[in-house]
Amino acid sequence: MKALSIRQPWASLIVAGYKDIENRSWRTSYRGPVLIHSAQRVADVTLEEIARRLKVAIGPLPNKLARGGIIGIAEIVDCVAAHTSPWFEGPFGFVLRNARKLSFRPMPGRLSLFDISPNLLDP
Repeated sequence: MKALSIRQPWASLIVAGYKDIENRSWRTSYRGPVLIHSAQRVADVTLEEIARRLKVAIGPLPNKLARGGIIGIAEIVDCVAAHTSPWFEGPFGFVLRNARKLSFRPMPGRLSLFDISPNLLDP
């Protein structure tokens, strides 16, 4: 199964259903399910800044955002160079659908899309 490592709070915003685009500097031809891995590093942005800049309403997220493991799953349905979503910043955006939270599974992340054995997600 494919996974993508994303800094917080972006990873939690995806699995909570707020963020429908993941911006990258590279294209992907992959379409299908992708596990959302929360990176150890955190983006230097507050939820208030995000809501103000994008003019989107963001509901509550946990006070302490999980880092260093799988937190959810989504489906990559397209890779675009332009999009009307307020989340799109480019140069490329992975269009995400059907995002949902999964039980946290600690594991190291990697660059780009990476493979995870499905049995690592078994309880």
